[in-house]
Amino acid sequence: MMLARAVVGSVLVCLGLVVFCISLIGVYRFRYVLNRMHASALCDTLGSLLVMLGLAILFWSVWVTLKLACILAFLWLTGPVATHRTTKVEVLTDEYVMEECEVE
Repeated sequence: MMLARAVVGSVLVCLGLVVFCISLIGVYRFRYVLNRMHASALCDTLGSLLVMLGLAILFWSVWVTLKLACILAFLWLTGPVATHRTTKVEVLTDEYVMEECEVE
């Protein structure tokens, strides 16, 4: 039972890290800041979910799981807000935003 929990938890943490690495590749692949923000914002929600779920399975404690759920809720509430505010500042301050954006 302990071995199965360790394997499942480790696999989930590794999958979360793979999602973070894909996000990192997307951030370095795109040239424009709005495309970079899109790549990073989409992957960090799934990556954080997988990592926190894997850690909750690995530690298997009510208090640790509750703390991880609070951290995940905080990340999910603040991440989109920070992404939106950063994107809004970029759109408002860049006068050539329509020319530089890769997606129309």
